[in-house]
Amino acid sequence: QVQLVESGGGSVQAGESLRLSCAASSYTSSSYCMGWFHQAPGKEREAVAIIDSDGSTDYADSGKGRFTISQDKAKRTLYLQMNNLKPDDTGMYYCAIGGQEACVSTIFDYIDYPIDGIYGYGMDYWGRGTLVNISS
Repeated sequence: QVQLVESGGGSVQAGESLRLSCAASSYTSSSYCMGWFHQAPGKEREAVAIIDSDGSTDYADSGKGRFTISQDKAKRTLYLQMNNLKPDDTGMYYCAIGGQEACVSTIFDYIDYPIDGIYGYGMDYWGRGTLVNISS
């Protein structure tokens, strides 16, 4: 069972920055896709940024130019650097991991509604999230 633990959330003002981290326990496959997902209050969870085991990245339009996803394989840690934060960025941020085939640009184009409370997006494991609050 893979465990993902997010940290780094907090309350900041618009225009400031935060760096989220996601510590992952062992994932048996050397090929994978990891991602950050944002769930605003009262809304569904949406993909924000993805990175695969080869280091290829992609972003939702809302985060392009402001967010940077990265990974430290030695530390088994995923990061999301968020700059110039906006009030719309408020919400829970979740990291997830799945097969490398989950890393497709279309992941940003739809809402994968949960089934029995479990989200898909091609991801196999999800963290519990970290809360980000941006005040104007």
